[in-house]
Amino acid sequence: MRFLVAESEPRQAREARRESVGRSSGETYLKVLEALVPGARCTRVKPADAGAELPSGEALAGYDAVFLTGSPLHLYQETPETRREVGFMQAVFASGTPSFGSCAGLQLATVAAGGRVRPGARGREAGFARRITPTDSGAGHPLLRGRPSPYDAPAVHTDEVEALPPGAVLLAANRLTRVQAAEIRHGAGLFWGVQYHPEISLAEVAGALRRQADDLIQDGLARSGEDVETYAAQVEALHREPDRRDLAWRLGLDEEVTDVRRRTAELRNFIEHLVGPTRSERGRG
Repeated sequence: MRFLVAESEPRQAREARRESVGRSSGETYLKVLEALVPGARCTRVKPADAGAELPSGEALAGYDAVFLTGSPLHLYQETPETRREVGFMQAVFASGTPSFGSCAGLQLATVAAGGRVRPGARGREAGFARRITPTDSGAGHPLLRGRPSPYDAPAVHTDEVEALPPGAVLLAANRLTRVQAAEIRHGAGLFWGVQYHPEISLAEVAGALRRQADDLIQDGLARSGEDVETYAAQVEALHREPDRRDLAWRLGLDEEVTDVRRRTAELRNFIEHLVGPTRSERGRG
C-alpha cells in the first residue's frame, strides 16, 4: 500500500514537538502506519509550508490513502498556512483518495467540505477525551468497530467542529466536544476522522501536557507547573509499564487507552474497511 501523510503542523510547532517527544506529528503517523501495515510505502508532505509539493511525478490519486495529522493552526483564522491547508484538503477530496484525519485533520476536512470550526465552547480537552459515546450511526459504523460505549482516548485540542458540512454523519460525541468522530463525503472523496488522537502514545500525551503547562494553569486545569509535571510523569510511567493497574486506576484509564491495539482501533478500521476495498476497486489488489 502507498500512504501519504499530510503533516498539518507549521514549522515552529513541528520543531517544538520534535524537541519534546522526538518526533513531529507526521513522523508519529509514519511510525504507526509502518507498524500497522508492514511494507507500506509512506510519504510525508507538509501542506502548511510555502512551496510544499508532492514528490515529482506523483499525484494524490496515486496513493491508497491520505492521513492528516493534528496541528495548532486555527482554521477559523484566515492565514497563508490555513489557506494552503484547506486547498490541499479540497484537492484530496477531488482526487477520490480515501482520507483519515485526527484532531485538526477532522477540522480541516470539515472546513474544506463547507462546515465550520470554532474555539471549544466548553474549553480544551487536555490529555484524554473522556466517555466518548458512539451515536446510533456510529455504533454500526466500521470506523468505530470494536469500541465500547463509552470509551476514552488521547486528546489534546482547543478548537472543535461547530457545524459538520452537508451530508456528513456524526459518529461519536462526549460532554465536552459534540463532534468526536464523523464521516464526510465531498465531491469524489470520502473522509473518516476523529477529534482525538488514536495515533499517539502515552509518552506523546505526556509531552503535550508539558508543552502546554502554562495554558493548562491559565485555564484552571492545574494549579502549578508541579501539578502538570506530576500528572505528566504518571502518564509517561504508564507508557513505560502499560500493565501497571495502580497507574491506570489513578489516571482513570483502561485498556482502550493503555493497550496499543485498542488505542489505534480507528486507524486499523480505516485501513481494513475503507482503504483495502477501495484499493481493490481501483485494481491495485
